[in-house]
Amino acid sequence: MVKKGLGKGLGALIKDDTLVSNNNIKIEENDFNKIIEVDINKVQPDKTQPRKSFNDDTLEELALSIKNVGIISPIIVKKKGNFYEIISGERRFRAAKKLKLKNIPIIIKEYDDLTSLEVSLIENIQRENLNPIEEALTYKVFQEKFNLNQEQIAEKVGKNRATIANAIRLLKLDNRVQNFVVELRLSQGHARALLPIEDMDMQFELAEKIIEEQLSVRQTEELIKKLLEEKKQEEKTKIEEDPIKKQLYLDISKQLNQILGTKVNIKDNKNKGKIEIEYYSQEELDRLFCLFKKL
Repeated sequence: MVKKGLGKGLGALIKDDTLVSNNNIKIEENDFNKIIEVDINKVQPDKTQPRKSFNDDTLEELALSIKNVGIISPIIVKKKGNFYEIISGERRFRAAKKLKLKNIPIIIKEYDDLTSLEVSLIENIQRENLNPIEEALTYKVFQEKFNLNQEQIAEKVGKNRATIANAIRLLKLDNRVQNFVVELRLSQGHARALLPIEDMDMQFELAEKIIEEQLSVRQTEELIKKLLEEKKQEEKTKIEEDPIKKQLYLDISKQLNQILGTKVNIKDNKNKGKIEIEYYSQEELDRLFCLFKKL
């Protein structure tokens, strides 16, 4: 059964259209929408296919299954020059390649690029085959190649607009962090929590910390909230700092430095603060102690 939530559903997108033959590959009119076998070398993947990563272990398992019982579900293709371009079924195609099969079953459709992408995306979403970055990249193709807005994309794939927006936002992450998501080392929740961190190096370092310490999404959100609050406070302090008072304290620090013969820092916080006097050995501490006793 096709899930009703995914736009029109895969079944509604794959219609029984009757088409004419192509000049490069001779296709009989009655070849469309029925299963036929073709030379595997005449079939090629679609470069815009949403799914980019394929697990070797699961491909091996699929290849073993195909070896035992054959390809049960044919590969959906469209005519593309001298080849058939895969719309749906690239995993089966790759597994067949591993087995060095000469022929594979296909169903030929004539879809435009947008419909092909829709079908491919919907199939992968239904099977939960796309990682969050692959899904986000597909939505970006919908935006940039087909000029669809987020509302239109949401309608096509049966999701709400906020889901589409949140997915696309993941592409703002540092590429190294995106790779962690692709490798499933970071969840989508962890990745979204990192988005407020604008410094890409800090974002990457935090991602490594999350992985190494196995932080939950909640812990990650609390960590980032704390970091952002600290940064906000630092910025507020800089804004509130009186430049005249700052210069005054700098001058006093220099004078105390000359009097005491060591580095002195004055830290002010709204007319109260502290004076820090540094020393670098026990002998220097004794010297300062004797100096204060004479004052």
